Amino acid sequence: MSTLAARQSAFMASLLDDERALPEGWTARHAAGLDIYRNNYRSALVEALRSTFERTERLVGEASFARAAAHHLIMHPPSSWTLDLAGAGFAETCEDLFPADPEVAELAWLGWSMHLAFVARDANALSSEGFLQLAADFTEEDWGDLRLVFMPGLTQSDTTHDLKRLWSSLATTGSSPDIVPVSEASTTIVWREGERPVFISVSQAEGRALAAMMDGASYGEACEALVEQEGPAGIELAGTMLRRWLFEGMVEAVA
Repeated sequence: MSTLAARQSAFMASLLDDERALPEGWTARHAAGLDIYRNNYRSALVEALRSTFERTERLVGEASFARAAAHHLIMHPPSSWTLDLAGAGFAETCEDLFPADPEVAELAWLGWSMHLAFVARDANALSSEGFLQLAADFTEEDWGDLRLVFMPGLTQSDTTHDLKRLWSSLATTGSSPDIVPVSEASTTIVWREGERPVFISVSQAEGRALAAMMDGASYGEACEALVEQEGPAGIELAGTMLRRWLFEGMVEAVA
């Protein structure tokens, strides 16, 4: 490692760790300057988290959010060049810090997923009409082998609360959170529609099928899994979910 790189590494380590010994040759004047720089650096990171997780902060309150943000940044200092990624893993931090309130981690996951969807690369969704043209001459084998490319930034996770109600209830400062557990765990899907991140909740069976196809499974393989899990109802769900994915603009192309 070059001398400059070593000095930069030592400085960054001191910036992130209050207890770390100062780099060799540093004086009290350097230490005072580092304290100021460290405070500014952490304040900027906390503000970045606050901007990304506005609704999570409204849910838990400013003081609790500030403590959670500081804990996250100490335990998981950002390694990216951009503040846009400072919130990576914050949902997992909330899961650890608010174990009795699972809606906190779910809302943080939703906020982070919508943030990533917003900054994902631009792409045009495949329309239902466009798909029907491509599939006009499909044989049964073609349908079975069908693989889809989903929109950039699309992601999904199992959730246990009505996130639409919770998200909407926290749209403004001072609003009261509407925390409603769902009777049956569902899957929440996040993607970008034009310039706007959006989300919907679907059954876990559909969520598992989506996850499998995002990992490269064919439509036929997803349908077989649905029938195994849901019985005859899986056949109808297979058609319903494909129509939904196309209608909602979740699909970019046929692989």
